[in-house]
Order: sequence, then C-alpha cells, then structure tokens
Amino acid sequence: MDREEMHRLTAIGLMAGTSLDGVDVAVLRTDGETVHKWGPAMSFPYDAPTRATIISATKAALEGREEANDIAVAGNMVTSAHIEAVRNFLSETGLRRDEIDVIGFHGQTILHRPPLDASSIGRTWQIGGGGIIAEELGIDVVDQFRQADMAAGGEGAPFAPIYHAALVEACEFDGAVAVLNLGGVANITYVPADRDPMGLVAFDCGPGNGLIDEWMVRHTGHHMDEDGALAASGSVDDEVLRMMALNPYLKRKAPKSLDRYDFKLKAADHLSPPDGAATLTAFSAECVARSVALLPEAPAYWVACGGGRHNPVLMAELGRRLEGQVLVAEEAGWRGDMIEAEAFAYLAVRSLRKLPLSFPKTTRVPQPLSGGSYHRKPVNL
Repeated sequence: MDREEMHRLTAIGLMAGTSLDGVDVAVLRTDGETVHKWGPAMSFPYDAPTRATIISATKAALEGREEANDIAVAGNMVTSAHIEAVRNFLSETGLRRDEIDVIGFHGQTILHRPPLDASSIGRTWQIGGGGIIAEELGIDVVDQFRQADMAAGGEGAPFAPIYHAALVEACEFDGAVAVLNLGGVANITYVPADRDPMGLVAFDCGPGNGLIDEWMVRHTGHHMDEDGALAASGSVDDEVLRMMALNPYLKRKAPKSLDRYDFKLKAADHLSPPDGAATLTAFSAECVARSVALLPEAPAYWVACGGGRHNPVLMAELGRRLEGQVLVAEEAGWRGDMIEAEAFAYLAVRSLRKLPLSFPKTTRVPQPLSGGSYHRKPVNL
C-alpha cells in the first residue's frame, strides 16, 4: 500500500441540524484532504416525541436550566436515533460495519453562544453520546468537533468551510466562490480564487430558514414553507424588512456565528401569515446580500446548499440581490442535502490525522486548529 492510500479511510458522517428534520447519513472515501469517492447517503427523520423533547431541551438550555431532565432525556433520544439511523443505513446499503473506519458524529445542538469579545470564551453544546455510539455500533467515532476551537477563543462555527473548499477544488469554477448553506441558520464560506485554505472566510450571515420555519409553525402548524407557497401568496412589507435589517449583527465583522434563536419574529407579528412569510423570506436573502461587504471581493459564483435551496421564493430573492451566478448545489454536481453530513465524515478523518478543522478567518481561532474527541470501538469487536 502506498503512503497516499494508507491515509484514505471510509467514513460515515452524521448530521442533525437545528431544523430538527432528523439524521442525515453520508459516506466518503477520503484522506481528509481530497475526496476520492462519494458513497451512499440517506436521511432518517426524527419521530415526533424526539423532536418535541429536543425542543424542550433547547428551551431549557436557553433559559439556563442545565440540569433539566428534558436535556438528559433528549441526549439519550438523540443517541438512540443516530444508532438506529446507522443500523438502518448499513442494512439498506449492504455495507458492513467492518468496511467503515470511522464515524463523524456532530450531535444535536441545543445551545450556541459565541464569545462576547476577544477576551471571553463562548459555549457550544451538542447533545448525544459518541462513546455510546462507538460501543453499540462497533465502529470508532469522532465527536465534539467544536470544543477545542471555542476553548481557544474561536466562534465554534461554522465548521464545514474546509470541506466546502475541497468541493470547490474539485470543480472548474474560475474565480472566487461562495458556498451558501441555507439551513436553520445561513452561513457563507468564501473560497478565494487561489484556493488557499488560509484565505477561507466564513461566518453565519443570518437566520436562513429558521425564522420562516418558526413563522410556519406558529401560523400553520407546518414545519416549513413547502416550495415557498405561503411566501409566494404574500407581499414583502418593506418597512418591516427595513426595521429587521437594522439588527446590529449584520454589521459585525467576520468571523461571527449565531444561535438558531438569535433572530426574533417580533417585528413581523402584526403581518398576515402570507405577508409575514414573504417578508421573512426576503429578510433571509437580504442578510446574505449584506454579507458581501464583509468578503474580500464579490464572489463570481454562489452555490446554495441546505434545505433553503428548495424554496424557489428564497432563491429568487437571492438572485435579485446578489451579483455573480447563483446556482443550487446539484448544478455543481454536489449533493445539496448531504453536504453537512459529508463534511463531518471528512472532518472525522482530518481529526484522526491531526489536520486543522478551523482557521483564523473561519472561526477567529488564533491559528489553524484540529479538534474532536476520539471514541474507540470495543476491542473485542
């Protein structure tokens, strides 16, 4: 086996986002620098009790009730849901557990508080037991990817930029590229034209789908605006949009990060359900557009991934506000719903090789920094 092949591992990445859809599972063959092969990928939804308990746990964490029983219960439920997802994934794909070298387990975020200033340390909290997953599945696990970054004074997010850079490197884009993840929070990775990792710039830029989803639950009982239908039936309230765009976060210098609940619905409370959906969708796009001022240059391409790319109203709003070509991930040959799961497979291998996971311009960490906690499978397996 040559030295290059020796570093190649087959990794499963697990991602459960703040939208609480469930668990995404994706396989990569990688050395933590280049992706040599993309394997199968699937999603497994959370059941209603798991979703409800995570919501209660998140509320408790936000309120400072760290010993609340719901947090412990939610952690156990998240762990069980991930174990079941991997078992079902292996069964449905025909993969054997001995074909998998490592699992990258992100966990379920219930709290993210970035540092208030350069002299303070923030906190990020992902529930779920990586050690239990390794024991139950008989596969090594890397988890707690964000902790070392935060302990060193970093923002602890976003954490996919180095994987975004690997995706861009494999394409034939000419010029700077922005990868736009439209999840519960929207974040940007700016990949410079020379593809130098030290030139990566990344930050959370706004609420993504979060406010839209919250509005939908409040007014319709649905968890999302399917195909942007409600927003399409309403009109943008320009005054509410202007008021919301005064949020001081939008002018903060990067790197910077958000909690899913940092933006509020209050300014839109008086709007009708359709007008509120239209306005909140426009606001998410406006936050992205305002982020261009924080980048070294306007990107030649924007590649949208995450659930928000399925919302045609949001994509149209982005197209109106952004210079450069706006694409969805599939137009670049990527799996738009699986990029974050793929990223944590990639990061797990980087962690094992002690390669950097975060960089000064992606999380404000003082120097390129590795991280992650390693849980070995039981020796008798």
